[in-house]
Amino acid sequence: MIQVDISASKREKFGKCAMRRLRVSGNTPAVLYGNDKDVLALQLETTPFLKSLYQISRKNAVVNLSINGDETRHVMMKEIQTDPVDDSLIHADFFEINLDKTRIFNVPIQFDGTAKGEDLGGELKVHHSSVQLEGLPLDIPDTINIDISDLAIDDSIALSSIELSGSIKMITDPSDLCVEVITAVAQEAE
Repeated sequence: MIQVDISASKREKFGKCAMRRLRVSGNTPAVLYGNDKDVLALQLETTPFLKSLYQISRKNAVVNLSINGDETRHVMMKEIQTDPVDDSLIHADFFEINLDKTRIFNVPIQFDGTAKGEDLGGELKVHHSSVQLEGLPLDIPDTINIDISDLAIDDSIALSSIELSGSIKMITDPSDLCVEVITAVAQEAE
C-alpha cells in the first residue's frame, strides 16, 4: 500500500471568518478523528497537500500525518471537500487507523495485455474491476494485475485464480468470474 508523509499543525481558531482567512493565507482546514481519540482540528499548507493528494488520488493509501513536527499518526483520507465553482480545497477529513488491525479495502484490478479471443472476433467482458480484500493496511496491494493475453473465445478467469499473500483474505466471492471473452453472438443475445 502507498504511504505518504504530510505535515500539519493544530488549529486554534474556528468559525466561518477564521476558516476564510486560513484559506486566503494558503492553508487548508482539516479534522482528524477515529481510533477512540478526541477530534483534533488541524491546518495544512495547501500546495504541498495538493501534491500529496495527486499521488494518492483514488488509491488506498496510508498517510503518515506529522502534527506540529513531533507526533506522527497513521491515517487515511476520509473526505475532501472542494468548492463546486473553482474546485479549490475547502476542507479535509482524516480517519486514524491502527496498522496492527485488519481492515477491508477495495482494491482495483488491472488487466494486462490483449486477449487472443479479441483478435479472433470475441469481446472482452469484465465482471469485476475491483475486489474487496481484508488484511493489515500495509500488506494490501495497490492494484491486482491479471494477465489476459492467453484468453481465447469462451475462456474466463475466476477471482479464485488471484494469488494473495498468506495474511490477506478475499472478501469478494472467489467463485465469481473476473473476466471472460465471449463471442459477438452471445453478446447480442444478452
